[in-house]
Amino acid sequence: MNRAELAEAVAAGSGLTERAAEAVVDALLSAVTEELAAGGRVSVMGFGSFEVKRRPERLGRNPATNEPMRIPAGQIPVFRAGKKLRDALNEN
Repeated sequence: MNRAELAEAVAAGSGLTERAAEAVVDALLSAVTEELAAGGRVSVMGFGSFEVKRRPERLGRNPATNEPMRIPAGQIPVFRAGKKLRDALNEN
């Protein structure tokens, strides 16, 4: 599912127009991005939580030349699924 399909699903489920649903999806994604960029955490009860993890600097290898290279430290977003989401995925 891409952004447009997500907006269509929101529109169908909420009674909003597709244009309004696109604005809602964009606002949601912007809010999550801004909170994570500020070092915060976004938690949606039952669905899951988004947070930022710090990766330390490490030594790697260039696969083309096999030369050692430094991989700089950085931050990555992490999603942890909530119980309701895990349970929905594991229903058989």
